[in-house]
Amino acid sequence: MSRITTRTIEANGLRFALDEAGTGPDVALCLHGFPESRISWRHQLPRLANLGWHAVAPDMRGYGESSRPARRDAYRIGNLVEDAAALFDALGARRRLLVGHDWGALVAWSFAIGRRLPLDGLVVMNVPHPEVYRRVLRSSWRQRARSWYVAFFQIPGLPEWLLTRNRAGILASAFTRTANDARTFPPGILERYRANALRPGAMTAMIDYYRANLRGFGEPDRSPRIAVPVLMVWGEDDVALDLALTEGYAAYVSDFTLRRLPGVSHWVQQEAPEAVNAALAAWLAGRGLAAEAPGPGDRSGPVIP
Repeated sequence: MSRITTRTIEANGLRFALDEAGTGPDVALCLHGFPESRISWRHQLPRLANLGWHAVAPDMRGYGESSRPARRDAYRIGNLVEDAAALFDALGARRRLLVGHDWGALVAWSFAIGRRLPLDGLVVMNVPHPEVYRRVLRSSWRQRARSWYVAFFQIPGLPEWLLTRNRAGILASAFTRTANDARTFPPGILERYRANALRPGAMTAMIDYYRANLRGFGEPDRSPRIAVPVLMVWGEDDVALDLALTEGYAAYVSDFTLRRLPGVSHWVQQEAPEAVNAALAAWLAGRGLAAEAPGPGDRSGPVIP
């Protein structure tokens, strides 16, 4: 498997720390979620590299070792999309595969909806198309209850205080309590997440993703269907997002593939790396986006068109 290396690059006027595997102009940009960092893609970068991609996972703005703008509106979704576009450009991308989990998936959806740059493929994990989220949220009290934390994060100061107490102990336990398999987060990985959250201003920056974009959750999308092939990978035991959010994509995506993983939590690419990598390899091969055919270990079950 390809080796992961780390470096820093400049893009969109900011400094981004990134992990990468592979080389070349075919760039797979992997965007993490809350409250993670680039290490959440540690299992996928080598596999994507072996499939022919220059696989890159940055700390998104405000996170880890990347730049941390102080203004709340710096974390508006439009700025996050511009970061992704600038990273593709800085990496000299010829072909573009955009992969996202949680907030990274929301940025990926927005990138594709707005057609910021041409994409060859889009992979989203455990976050729905924004319009599907709005539709389900309007009709489902269950999903509204599961989304309680979005309202909680609007309270000034309190979420930061709570999540950083005892060296970010509550933040660390949020990973282990909501994972089906606590071994997903060994002490070294949890320590990285805790240390990142305790950097000056980091917890506020991370929560400002929710504060800066609260209005956007209610704005309807009138964009045409996404023409780029889309793979959705979904851990079925997500405590925050209902399975109903995986349904009803025909109106929004022309080429949609769903891979549901039973018994897997929200932290899908970390908790079930073999199954996620298998789904990636099979889908990329099926779309002519892989340099090699899937191996025996990549045949982990059918996808749902």
